[in-house]
Amino acid sequence: MSTASLLPTASHVRRWRFVLRRPAAWLMARVRDPETGLWLVITFALLHALIWTQTLIKLKAAQDVHMDVAEAFAWGQKFQWGYGKHPPLSGWIAGLWFRFFPVADWATYLLAMTVLGVGLVLCYLVALRVVDRRRAFFVVVLLALYPIFNFKGFKYNPDLLQLVTLPLLVLAYLDAFKKRTWPSGVFLGLAGALALMTKYWVLTMIGAIGLAALIHPDRLKFLRSPAPWVGIATMVVAMIPHLIWLKSVDFVPLTYADDVYGHLGPALSAQQVLGYVEHNLGLLAVPVLLGLLALLWRSRFSAIWSRGPNPGVDSAQALNVWIIQIIVAIGPPLGGLALAVYMKTDWGISLFFLVPLALVALPRLRVPGLALFRIVVIWFVLSLAALLAAPTIAEREMAENPNSANSYAARSQLARELTQAWHERFGSRWAVVAGTTEIGEPMTFYSPDHPAPLTPGELWSSGLTSLDEAKRLGFIGICDTTDNRLPECEAWMKQNAPNAEQLVMTTQRFFQGHPGPSVAWKIFIQPPSK
Repeated sequence: MSTASLLPTASHVRRWRFVLRRPAAWLMARVRDPETGLWLVITFALLHALIWTQTLIKLKAAQDVHMDVAEAFAWGQKFQWGYGKHPPLSGWIAGLWFRFFPVADWATYLLAMTVLGVGLVLCYLVALRVVDRRRAFFVVVLLALYPIFNFKGFKYNPDLLQLVTLPLLVLAYLDAFKKRTWPSGVFLGLAGALALMTKYWVLTMIGAIGLAALIHPDRLKFLRSPAPWVGIATMVVAMIPHLIWLKSVDFVPLTYADDVYGHLGPALSAQQVLGYVEHNLGLLAVPVLLGLLALLWRSRFSAIWSRGPNPGVDSAQALNVWIIQIIVAIGPPLGGLALAVYMKTDWGISLFFLVPLALVALPRLRVPGLALFRIVVIWFVLSLAALLAAPTIAEREMAENPNSANSYAARSQLARELTQAWHERFGSRWAVVAGTTEIGEPMTFYSPDHPAPLTPGELWSSGLTSLDEAKRLGFIGICDTTDNRLPECEAWMKQNAPNAEQLVMTTQRFFQGHPGPSVAWKIFIQPPSK
């Protein structure tokens, strides 16, 4: 091939580079401008939330909402200081959300993505305490590529809500560490209380922050200021109502945690910890590798890695972030091994949002302006591809796993049929449903009557209803014939609803011509007491 034949191609490449530099320069100008930087991030977070809400609606079209989402909705029907398993904040937010939005699947995905969108903005504010605006924006887009902030974030629950409360807690700590004033201490204490009202698991982050404050070379400046002590006092005072509730229910959330996740043998515990580590490393690899691609595209490693001072990084605050992230990355797996507990992979959802910031805050790393444009393009292309592919993925998954009762059982259909059956018999609102969490909470969500869930034999009652109230108002008991707890469920029904009308109902979902599992449900209709 002649040199002349290569010239048009080279000219074409140069033309495209020139064209792309204009939007890249526009983006860079908005990112660096203090007046437009925050609004750009808010707009990006909003767009991310809307795109991924639509993606999840299509991706989950063949399924009912996850039981965790239905459980949060059930909690939100009655505002309390706790709900048996967990503190109340996730239930309160769900309750407020569905005061304004319809009780529909799409609204739950919008709720989850709204939470993550707020989390992105808070992570940007955290990053601004550590790095310059260019790096902070780069961190936000990396987080948007982290699977926890997109397709893995489909279910709203206390784990997901921590991606708001924990960034807020870290933000408050960095402010308090910098300002060392009593107002910053009040902010820190309130943020800590808000985090604790989400889930007790946040004690891992609170402990990591406490250790960071003790390890940091500037610890004496911080500890001699009023900030940490005002923060502790504020958090304790703010938690008093919840602590009173906790004592009144005989600390049932701790009973729940011990019964469900404790008493695991060393070998099984080690296996769970290994799975936890592998799962979270795999998820983190996505934004890290895509970030490297954006940095290194058509660049040499020497262009992004160099010596010398870096005015774009606050080294003191970066050290705080590194310490916190290292502790929450290493501490829980070591604790899981030592205590032989069941380590759920979902527990890592809230613990690694600082990883992109910790990496971008490395002083030797340089972030070219074009890298911001590249990472946004990567995010947009992958998000759009996921949106377009979602219907096909949903159809293929159901076709390949047609008998997955956990995913495709038609609980929403059952809720509608049982509501009609109750109305035909008694002409009143269906008030209570008795069944496992997997079936009871979906009935609460999908039935127009939103009956309060009662879980047979559960020691950590949510407090939404009671057995006495269920017998007084009447209830519908449901036993899943595919559940290995069927004998226990039937025994409870026999004891507490001996004269109930017994039925067998079968439900089956069809999606794009593909049949889901046919599930038989044993139904016990206990009439209201006279």
